[in-house]
Amino acid sequence: MASPEPRPPRRFPSLVRRRAASFGYAARGVWAALRTEVHLWFHAVATAAVVGLGLYFGLARWEWVAVALAVGAVWCAELLNTAIEAVVNLASPDYHPLAGRAKDVAAGAVLVMALAALVVGLLVFGPRVWQLAQAAGLV
Repeated sequence: MASPEPRPPRRFPSLVRRRAASFGYAARGVWAALRTEVHLWFHAVATAAVVGLGLYFGLARWEWVAVALAVGAVWCAELLNTAIEAVVNLASPDYHPLAGRAKDVAAGAVLVMALAALVVGLLVFGPRVWQLAQAAGLV
């Protein structure tokens, strides 16, 4: 049996092009979800508000880390939920209890992550907002 021919070395530009294309596909997926999912627009507005508050209050580096991880986790959960819903709709266009359960569980994952992000937000921003409200005589 003859030995297989050696593979030619990979060309670096080709590898870079494929990696760049994969980032393009990912960005296209995020954009497609933004165009079709109302909840993602809510998350986009919330993200902008949180970044604005963070800049206003001058968050410490560790606080930015906590906020960025919380925001990123909520976005990931919402995007995964959107993907799961699309696959379930494709696999089961008619109502099926298991399809409904899969969609409910995926939505529940988003809810759990959003609540966890809310806790992070309260821990990071709560004391600052409270001080601001006291200084303004609101409380």
